Amino acid sequence: MSWTDERVQMLQKLWADGLSASQIAAELGGITRNAVIGKVHRLKLSGRAKPSSSVPRIRKPRTSNGGGMRPRMRFSGNNALAPDYEREARLDLDPLANVVPIGPRVSITELNENTCRWPVGDPGSDEFGYCGAKPKTNVVYCPYHARIAYQPLADRRRERRAAQAR
Repeated sequence: MSWTDERVQMLQKLWADGLSASQIAAELGGITRNAVIGKVHRLKLSGRAKPSSSVPRIRKPRTSNGGGMRPRMRFSGNNALAPDYEREARLDLDPLANVVPIGPRVSITELNENTCRWPVGDPGSDEFGYCGAKPKTNVVYCPYHARIAYQPLADRRRERRAAQAR
């Protein structure tokens, strides 16, 4: 498509009338919105000011959670939905949580929602199995292994920086 003098005049008229680039492209046919915008810039047509309104814009009052926005998650990545084990460890809610479980050691066929799924041992050996202890609610690991699996983001960043400094 080439810009003939007739099409350029039509573009200038429609632009002055306040039509959008999309509307002008549809009116002229055979061109895109971006082609219209490019031609407007090459012709140095004046930008159109937004119509001023004498009536001030009334804003909706904000709700208590910041205007209906979702609350910001404290964690990201693979621990976004994980419970806050760091807080639980500080409060020491479970005195047995610091004890390394020497549980029943179950095989893969014995795993279910009531067993910790932390692998124990060498997968190539006959003694390989899974922790088997009782997991915390909504987590597949017991309290001890959950603290290993779900590290707070700040700890991981600190460890990464220390490794890069070496």
